[in-house]
Amino acid sequence: MSTNSKTSPNLPWKAWLSISTLSFAMQICFRRNMTVNRFLFNLYDRKSSPSTKNGVTSFDVSVDATRDLWFRLYSPTNTTATNLPVIVYFHGGGFAILAANSKVYDDACRRLAVEVPAVVISVNYRRSPEHRCPSQYEDGIDALKFIDSSFIDIQNFPACADIKQCFLAGDSAGGNLAHNVAVLADGCNFSRLRLNGLIAIQPFFGGEERTESEMRFQRDPLVGLKLTDWMWKAFLPEGSNRDHPAANRYYEGLKKCGKDAYLIEYPNAVHCFYLFPEVLECSLFLKEVKDFICSQAAK
Repeated sequence: MSTNSKTSPNLPWKAWLSISTLSFAMQICFRRNMTVNRFLFNLYDRKSSPSTKNGVTSFDVSVDATRDLWFRLYSPTNTTATNLPVIVYFHGGGFAILAANSKVYDDACRRLAVEVPAVVISVNYRRSPEHRCPSQYEDGIDALKFIDSSFIDIQNFPACADIKQCFLAGDSAGGNLAHNVAVLADGCNFSRLRLNGLIAIQPFFGGEERTESEMRFQRDPLVGLKLTDWMWKAFLPEGSNRDHPAANRYYEGLKKCGKDAYLIEYPNAVHCFYLFPEVLECSLFLKEVKDFICSQAAK
């Protein structure tokens, strides 16, 4: 899923304020020496604790405490379904910031759990530049292996969750992560878990050659060239450029490989539009996700 806006979209003031604030936080916290001022960014990044509210109950599960790898599981409470699909979600943030318990993603995963409905597992993975590629991909695949082997032993794991109807999803850098975890998962022999599809929401990909959209949005507050170049440099292995396989993939490439891929564009949307329920396209996006999951489950 992507956006294709040629003009400044008419967004609610709350959405514009949130985007502008995040942009400012990144600009002052991403240092020139390729480090992140995490103390300062955490003042901006509000966190949410596990809770039962808005028709969803959530709790945290540790996968590997030594690398702070864990996930937050969301289960809708107002449903009688006995076989809900499972969405394993990877948050955005340029691989460098935000977390599974960031309020903005806690709210988004709750909406996803209710609207589909589905059991949502939001993975908290290691961040760059302290941990470079492929650390994030390793965390993602290890989370899947843990779910496959240990979900029966997880206290309060919802009985309605059907891990044979599992989907990977992620936005921005999380979309990149979801794609590359899916590639790694192709070589795994899961005993119970079955991947049925991938939902890449404005996935973060690029190359040394600038695309038309990169040039058009080179001063965008969230995905402008200055910020995205910093993110790639902080994430990719030392000595790599943006033509590294982790970065340079795209929709047309999937089609050329014979994959079933569906591209959905929202002309009046900006990056991260799906995090703001007051934006019209957010509800359209949730419906598209629901339809996609239902269509794949029916096969």
